Amino acid sequence: MLIAIPLLFIPVAFYAIVVLSGWMGTGGGVAAAEQALRDPLFSVPMVSGSGWNVGTGDLILFLGLILLFFELLKSTSSQKVAIVNHALSMILFVFCLVAFLLFPGFATSTFFLILTMVMLDVLAGFIVTIISARKDLEFGAG
Repeated sequence: MLIAIPLLFIPVAFYAIVVLSGWMGTGGGVAAAEQALRDPLFSVPMVSGSGWNVGTGDLILFLGLILLFFELLKSTSSQKVAIVNHALSMILFVFCLVAFLLFPGFATSTFFLILTMVMLDVLAGFIVTIISARKDLEFGAG
C-alpha cells in the first residue's frame, strides 16, 4: 500500500519544513525562509577556479527530480493501486497549487518548480492510464 503514496510528497514536505522553520524559528518572516533556501550548505570547487554553491533549495529540487523519475516509472504500472496513486498525486497537486497561490513562503521559484514536477506526475499518470485503457479496449473489441 506504500506504493500508492506519491514520492513527490517528500520534497514538498522538506520544503514546508525548511520554509516554516525559517519563517517561525527566526522570526524573520518570509525573507528569512527564502534566505534559508538560498544559503549555501556547501561549495564544490570547480576546474575553472570558481566554486559551485549548493543550497537547501537546490538539494530539494535535485531530490524532487530523482523522485519524479521514479514516479514516472510507477505511472506505467497497470495495477489497481496505481489509480490510488494518481488520485493522491492529484490531491498533492491541488494542495501545492493552493499553497503557492495563498501562502507567502510558498510563492518562490523553488516551490514553483516542485509544483511543476507534481503537475507532470499527475499528467503522466493520467495519460499513461488513458493510453493503456484505450489499448485494452481495442484489444477486447477485436
